[in-house]
Amino acid sequence: MAIGIMSSLLAKSGTILASDHSSVVSMNLFVALLCACIVIGHLLEESRWMNESITALAIGLCTGIVILLTTGGKSSHLLVFSEDLFFIYLLPPIIFNAGFQVKKKQFFRNFMTIMLFGAVGTLISFGIISLGAIQFFKKMNIGTLQIGDYLAIGAIFSATDSVCTLQVLNQDETPLLYSLVFGEGVVNDATSVVLFNAIQSFDLSHINSTIALQFVGNFLYLFILSTLLGVLAGLLSAYIIKKLYFGRHSTDREVALMMLMAYLSYMLAELFYLSAILTVFFCGIVMSHYTWHNVTESSRVTTKHAFATLSFVAEIFIFLYVGMDALDIEKWRVVIRDSPGKSVGVSAILLGLILVGRAAFVFPLSFISNLTKKASYEKIGFKQQVTIWWAGLMRGAVSMALAYNQFTSLGHTQLRGNAMMITSTITVVLFSTVVFGLMTKPLVRILLPSPKQLMRMISSEPSTPKSFIVPLLGNGHETEGDQSNRNVTRPTSLRMLLSTPSHTVHYYWRKFDDAFMRPVFGGRGFVPFVPGSPTEQNGHQWQ
Repeated sequence: MAIGIMSSLLAKSGTILASDHSSVVSMNLFVALLCACIVIGHLLEESRWMNESITALAIGLCTGIVILLTTGGKSSHLLVFSEDLFFIYLLPPIIFNAGFQVKKKQFFRNFMTIMLFGAVGTLISFGIISLGAIQFFKKMNIGTLQIGDYLAIGAIFSATDSVCTLQVLNQDETPLLYSLVFGEGVVNDATSVVLFNAIQSFDLSHINSTIALQFVGNFLYLFILSTLLGVLAGLLSAYIIKKLYFGRHSTDREVALMMLMAYLSYMLAELFYLSAILTVFFCGIVMSHYTWHNVTESSRVTTKHAFATLSFVAEIFIFLYVGMDALDIEKWRVVIRDSPGKSVGVSAILLGLILVGRAAFVFPLSFISNLTKKASYEKIGFKQQVTIWWAGLMRGAVSMALAYNQFTSLGHTQLRGNAMMITSTITVVLFSTVVFGLMTKPLVRILLPSPKQLMRMISSEPSTPKSFIVPLLGNGHETEGDQSNRNVTRPTSLRMLLSTPSHTVHYYWRKFDDAFMRPVFGGRGFVPFVPGSPTEQNGHQWQ
């Protein structure tokens, strides 16, 4: 009896050890592929045609084909795509670093345009894609999809891939475009996730005016509370570091606290069912504005490079992950057995809806945004609008994760409709990332001036526009000489109504920040004073 029990335990332990060993082998291969992506991406960097995202996708696809052939068609990936892994571990460092490294002057200077594109534009795209899916997919009979599924499709394919887009554009060559596409990408992802969560939390089988109002209210509730939570987390970290000043004993403590507070803000948002993307993004902005200036000089360098490195590795991980998972035979078996041509048709319709949905808001909202701009170089030209429209056509891991959440909850991918939507999402993500991603850089070169021409244009204009200097740094009044030198045509009443409030908000925020926020939470010009510290020695540069 005892011998039988011992042999059974040994057999079980042997199985566990074999399983652990296979996991170790998979992780070794995956890490080696990550290194290969970085090396190959570096070698292809000069061409500017193949960025790290497309390189990682290509390597992931090639690796998936090799694994598929060696396993006899049973498997194609080393790791199984998990939305928890994506949302809990990989996405936070990417979004936080986006907020932490953003050029705040450009971002908030174009804040209203970014919110127009990221929030209002996403809602327009969501409506068009959802209505189009209802009209076309019901006629195609792709499976049993409910009204909630069609609305979820609108939210899934409204989420642009800011990760790949930001690798295509250059922040120094096209600062306006970069800030608009970057800001829109983050707000767009947050809005899409908030929409998706709101759809899942309501019974949409019987829509009436009450449910519609509750849906809108829930959306605004999630959006506002998520932003406030990120701001509060960033302010709390700034206050703690300013008061306790960990740097006087160990820079490791303040760096660790910044990282943990940033991650805590994300997890708190997940805990309270808020938009963690929006929370950690604004936490990054607040930390870069206040907390980063409260730490020692060595910690500033460390945090800047640490956050950027974590974000970079997470981006490569995601695209390699998606590329390998795209060939999972379980997802494709149902579709291939039923009708492969129908899957191609669904993917083509989704791509068409994405093109139309994006055009439906980029051009009209750009026109509205231009009404708020006085100077011609502040306006979004038609060629820039085309570039913005094209750069936001890519779909990525956010769409993949939301599709898995919606269409694998029941019966995994064995249901016909679920399998069709999962494979179509994979097709759209791969096609848009590779084709649109490869064509974005050449399109920018064709439509926009070269860097040399841009530098000549910039040098011929004031380094900081008058409309930006006056409300932020001046007292709001111009001298008579300034007024006589400015030969500006009288703006229309509508333009005056739209442009005046944005400058007033900036002006009063700067006064409020200097008078109340920075003395309490620190920041540039309010660095803690410690005798002999690196901050004291270099403090003059922040004054």
